[in-house]
Amino acid sequence: MVYVLLAYGALALAGVGLLYQLFALGALGRFLAAPPAPHAPAQAITILKPLHGAEPRLAENLAGFTHQDYPGAVQIVLGTNAPEDTAAPVARAMVAAHNNIAYYPGPRAPAANGKVGSLIAMMPLAAHDVLVLSDSDMVVAPDYLARINDALSQPGVGAVSCLYVGRGDAGLWSRVGAMMIAAQTLPNMVVGIATGMAQPCMGSTIALRRETLDAMGGFAALADVLADDHAIGAGVRAQGLRVDIPPMILVHAGAESSFRMLWRQHLRWAVTVRDLAGAGHYGSIVTHGLPLGVLAAALAPGIGGALLLAIILARLALAAKVHKYAPIALPLWLIPIADLISFCVFCASLFATAIDWRGASLTMTSKGRIRGLPATDHAARTKRDR
Repeated sequence: MVYVLLAYGALALAGVGLLYQLFALGALGRFLAAPPAPHAPAQAITILKPLHGAEPRLAENLAGFTHQDYPGAVQIVLGTNAPEDTAAPVARAMVAAHNNIAYYPGPRAPAANGKVGSLIAMMPLAAHDVLVLSDSDMVVAPDYLARINDALSQPGVGAVSCLYVGRGDAGLWSRVGAMMIAAQTLPNMVVGIATGMAQPCMGSTIALRRETLDAMGGFAALADVLADDHAIGAGVRAQGLRVDIPPMILVHAGAESSFRMLWRQHLRWAVTVRDLAGAGHYGSIVTHGLPLGVLAAALAPGIGGALLLAIILARLALAAKVHKYAPIALPLWLIPIADLISFCVFCASLFATAIDWRGASLTMTSKGRIRGLPATDHAARTKRDR
């Protein structure tokens, strides 16, 4: 009797998982085929780039932000945690080569969220009132700033953020992570946008006006918030404005050189989603169609096997749709292992209470806030993880 109930449960989950994949396929096609925002006058822009460590192809990735087909004034502010940060030589070389780049060598402001601490310290160097925050590992096309400016200039828009796929610059595990983003994270975001169940604001890009940031208390208000990007989006919406997601896809470079690094990165993201989505995170099990199909096929080979085949075809169609619009080629052959790891990360995220952010252990507290290790413990952990 128990076996029968398990089989029926697995079939039901796999069936819903198949329907989800088909819905995601349609939603993704509609989103990416949407027209861009109309052209708007070019505004002066400051790009804020917190750096941490010598990531693969860091100089090349940063250079993309200096080669923009944008007629307005552009300033780039780079920042590191300390002058001895291994990203500092790249930052200094960028300053020497470009007269519109400023560099803050450190130290960052006190904050449990290290990236926010860097942004707080970098802000005095920002010259313009339109700010574009972008993680250090993002890769953009020459029309990036023009499209961001057009989107931000629309009536009622308080911020602009962007979807992205992964590239994987550090070997096999980073490429697996890239496929996890392309085949799982991106479609889930699009479904959330299409259904109104999610209002994403992502570290890939957050463009907003200085006055909008100031109205929510500036970066200082986010010092102990794990999901600072989500909090900025919430702060924008609290002012009666919306976060626009233009139909463009950026590239996340990806530097996970080991399974351990990959696991920590994606677990941190999943725990962040869990704390933001609440009970909805548990329901997101239906987004993991392939593992559910395998389970159904194991417990009920006939119907379950047919469901598994249909799910595989739907997953391939969804990944092919992302591949069609992505600015880079995607390793589609990694979908099975990417889906399996994504499902394991989801299961682990249901119980995790501590996460890792670039070597720093952070403890989850209430309402998405975090507490870092004491300085001595952090130093010991960082040394141990090298």
